[in-house]
Amino acid sequence: MLSQISEFAVNHPLLVGAFAVLLALTFANEMKIATQRFASLTPFAAVQLLNNDDEDVVVLDVREPSETAGGKIARAVQIPVGSISQRIGELEKYRNRTLLVYCKTGARSSAACRELGKHGFEKVFSLNGGMLAWQEAHLPVSKK
Repeated sequence: MLSQISEFAVNHPLLVGAFAVLLALTFANEMKIATQRFASLTPFAAVQLLNNDDEDVVVLDVREPSETAGGKIARAVQIPVGSISQRIGELEKYRNRTLLVYCKTGARSSAACRELGKHGFEKVFSLNGGMLAWQEAHLPVSKK
């Protein structure tokens, strides 16, 4: 059996190389997820968090101002993801509170959560699927 594997590897180096690269990328992605300091929440889990009287939740919208014209989650603080590190002082007053971070699809909110973690924020959650998932779940959107 080992000789057949060796023969296959010799005859198909591109396939073996592609497999090795995919295996390495999958491992790296799983390690990244396992070591992140924040959790992702579905829209309904986020609503439960927001409705929990024991939690003092601050909603942080990290989209660009031009993206918020269609609405946002009520009472959300808006700081674009690219400005988080420069404007961290504005978030200091929320350090001991729970932060629910969202963007359009969830990708930028994950980056913002990692940045907040670097600055010592511990109770940070990313809205999985972002504003698109929130709206798809028919949850309320504020135009203010």
